[in-house]
Amino acid sequence: MRRRLIQSTLAVVLVVIAVFGVSLVIVETRTISNSAQERVDSEALRLASIVDGRILDHEKVTAAALKEQLKGQVTEDRYAVVTLPGKAPVEVGSRPDGEVIHATARGEEGETVRVEEPRSTVTREVGRTLLIIGLVALLAIVAAVLLAVRQANRLASPLTDLASTAERLGSGDPRPRHKRYGVPELDRVADVLDSSAERIARMLTAERRLAADASHQLRTPLTALSMRLEEITLTDDPDTVKEEATIALTQVERLTDVVERLLTNARDPRTGSAVSFDLDEVIQQQVAEWRPAYRSEGRAIVSSGKRHLQAVGTPGAVAQVLAALIENSLMHGGGTVALRTRVTGNQAVIEVTDEGPGVPSDLGARIFERTISGRNSTGIGLAVARDLAEADGGRLEMLQAQPPVFGLFLSRTPLKKTPAGDEPRPTVR
Repeated sequence: MRRRLIQSTLAVVLVVIAVFGVSLVIVETRTISNSAQERVDSEALRLASIVDGRILDHEKVTAAALKEQLKGQVTEDRYAVVTLPGKAPVEVGSRPDGEVIHATARGEEGETVRVEEPRSTVTREVGRTLLIIGLVALLAIVAAVLLAVRQANRLASPLTDLASTAERLGSGDPRPRHKRYGVPELDRVADVLDSSAERIARMLTAERRLAADASHQLRTPLTALSMRLEEITLTDDPDTVKEEATIALTQVERLTDVVERLLTNARDPRTGSAVSFDLDEVIQQQVAEWRPAYRSEGRAIVSSGKRHLQAVGTPGAVAQVLAALIENSLMHGGGTVALRTRVTGNQAVIEVTDEGPGVPSDLGARIFERTISGRNSTGIGLAVARDLAEADGGRLEMLQAQPPVFGLFLSRTPLKKTPAGDEPRPTVR
């Protein structure tokens, strides 16, 4: 493209120079020729008037006298012949060779004056003019080349840059550049590419987040399912096999619920399927599921507090939040883990606490941020748990850092239906 822009600009400049240069040469040649002819005519008339004056003054008309009176006006390039009636011609200067420009003038005393000038003087003057025109044309061409190169770089470099940006987008680097070039059309393309980069970045972030959430949330059900299957392989009692198989099927259902929940949150994290349910069932299910893991660590998990509480939410999501808190206590806490239920206002609260050292003071509320962890862990468990709680209109908070106390707040009354297209109202914290 750069070469084509330079070639097109040069072509236009050369055409303009050719058209106007030829016209200028023709006009200047005619002007120089006419000027030379007028100069010779004027010289002939002047010489005739001098000869008339000398004749009237009864002075001799000789070549020396005319040269003295002309004071060098008749040079080596100019030749004059004065013809007097009945006398020999008087020649002034040297007769030129080749073509000449001549003029003849007749005096009042009957004399004839002829002045000649070689045409080569006109040719030399025309040559000087052509040289000047050629130099000007050359300068114009050089200036046109520099201007064409600059303009080509100004247009081609942004296009190359935009192509590089598009290639980066295609290779998986969605960072917007926010670079503009001062050309409206190119800036419009840059705007579109930056918008596309931001959309791609959001999509990639959502996909990576979904993958991270899936790996974290599926780990616990799969571990529990693996433990149940191991129990089946280690026993020959049909009743135990049946009981463990039933529990395993329940785990599979929970696993399916987790996957559906992940996909729903990936499409729209505000889309919930909250219902009224009994908190005791979810709590006892989690206690029973995690008790073997705690027993293997020499620790205990217990539940207490108000019984038969009804809360509004998604049972599977609440189970996942509790599983994240229990697993967090298993990995980072110590001693007995207690799940206690209570009521505050119109909300049911499930508190999860342990006897460990708690959350470091430098983390504070940042414990719910992704990739923030007190130890070598993924750092997304609590962030996912908070997202799940908020999707059902609840909230997850750290009530106390040392010893750690986390509270899951759930509404006890059904959420009001919002009209289609309206945003759901978040629960006031």
